[in-house]
Amino acid sequence: MGLGANQHGEVQGAVHKPRRFVGDVTWDEVKKHDGKTMKEKWLVVDDQVYDITQWSKRHPGGYKVITHYAGQDGTEAFTAFHNDEEFVRKHMKAIHIGQIMEDQVECKDVVKDFAELRKTAEQMGLFNANFLFFFLHMSHIIGLEIASYIVMRTYGFNWWTFLACVAMHGTLQAQVGWFQHDLGHLSCFKSSKWNHFFHYFFMSTMKGASAKWWNHMHYQHHAKPNVMNKDPDVRLEALFVVGEKMPKVVAESGKSSMPYHLQQWYFFIIGPPLLFPLYFQFMIYRHMIKQKEWTDLFFNSLYYARFLFCYVPLMTWWQLLLFYEAFRVMESIWFTWVSQSNHIPMEIDVDSARPWLELQLRATCNLEQSFFNDWFTGHLNFQIEHHLFPTMPRHNYVRVAPLVKSLCKKHGVDYKTKTLLEGFSDIVRSLKSSGEIWYDAYYHLQDQFPEN
Repeated sequence: MGLGANQHGEVQGAVHKPRRFVGDVTWDEVKKHDGKTMKEKWLVVDDQVYDITQWSKRHPGGYKVITHYAGQDGTEAFTAFHNDEEFVRKHMKAIHIGQIMEDQVECKDVVKDFAELRKTAEQMGLFNANFLFFFLHMSHIIGLEIASYIVMRTYGFNWWTFLACVAMHGTLQAQVGWFQHDLGHLSCFKSSKWNHFFHYFFMSTMKGASAKWWNHMHYQHHAKPNVMNKDPDVRLEALFVVGEKMPKVVAESGKSSMPYHLQQWYFFIIGPPLLFPLYFQFMIYRHMIKQKEWTDLFFNSLYYARFLFCYVPLMTWWQLLLFYEAFRVMESIWFTWVSQSNHIPMEIDVDSARPWLELQLRATCNLEQSFFNDWFTGHLNFQIEHHLFPTMPRHNYVRVAPLVKSLCKKHGVDYKTKTLLEGFSDIVRSLKSSGEIWYDAYYHLQDQFPEN
C-alpha cells in the first residue's frame, strides 16, 4: 500500500498535490471521504491524513488495495506491507493534507501491543532471511525440473515415465507457487529489486503465470482478508457461496445461478481440479492483456517456449497436452486444498475497520507444525503469522508464533490450530453449512413472494 514509491523503492514521478491543506480533521470527516459517501478518498497513517484520490490511480501496488482503506486508519497495513517504511514516508508529503484532531487521537491497547510485538520481532532478527534456506528450496525445484526432463528423455513416453514426470512436475509447480509467494512478499532478499527479479523469473518462466496479476490479487487479500467486496478470494461469484452472510446476500438478490445446497459435492469436480487449468489461465491472460502488461506477457511466454523446446521432441502433441494438463490438475488440487483450509472455514463478513490483529485472526487459522506440513504447505500452515507479518521470511514463523499466541490470549482473540486433515475436512463442512443457509434463505423468499 505504498503511497509514494514503487516496490523497488523508486519514486513514480511527481505526485499531484492536493487542492488544499485541511489542517485538523475529525474522524467523522475522514470516514466520509471513503470514495462512496464523497468522491474524494482520504487515508490516515500515524494520525496524519492523506488525500489519495488521484494517487490511488497510480499506486504501484494497484488501485484497489489502497482504496480498500479509504476513510479508515491504514497505519497497521502500511507498516505490514513495507520493508523500507522510512523511504516511502519521504514521498508522502505531497499528498499530506492534515492531521487527526488531538482530542480524537487514540491508540487501542491491541494496536499498541501489536506494534510492540512487531518491534520485538524486528529486534530478534525475524525479518532477516536465511539465504541457505531459500537457496535449498530453489535448488530442489530446479532439481525436479531437470530430473523430469532426464527421465522422459532417457526412457521415452510410457505409463510409468508419464506418472513419474507428472508427479515431479506437479510437485515442482506447487513448490514454485510457495517460492514465488515468498518473493512476491519481498521476504527472501533485503533488496526489493532482487525479490522482484526472481519473482518475475519464477512466477513467469518457471510457472507460466503472471507476477503482476498475482500482486494485484494477493495484496488485496492480505489487506482485507475474508472481507466481502474487498478480498477477491471471497467475491460474490456464481459458483460458490461462503460464510454465513454471503449466502443470504446471494439469496436475497434473487440471482442464484447454482444449486448451492449441493456445493460441497460439486466442489470436488469444478473446484480444486479446474482452478489452475481453467479459471486462473483465463484470468491471468485477461489481466495481462487488459492492463497492457506486455513485459509480464513476454516473460510468461518464455515458460511455454522452454516447455515446448524441451518436450516436443519427446512426445506426440496429444501426449504433450495430456502431460501438461495432468500436472496442472495436480498442482491445482494441491494449492486449492492448502490455501482454502486456512480461510474458507473462518469468518467472512463486510468491512468493519477492525485492528490488524483482530482482522487477520478472524480470517485465518493455522495447521499443525511438522516438517512435512511446512514443506507441503510452503509454511502456510502458519497462516496467522504470515498474515500478521507478510514480509517476514517463512522459516521464522515458528519463532514468532509463541509471541503471537501470548498476545492473542491477552486480548481474548481466538488463535485456532488444526490438523492438516481437519483443515481439509472443514472446507467441505463450511461449504455444506453455507449452502444450507442459502437454501433456507432462498426458498423462504420464494415461498413469501411466489412468481405470478
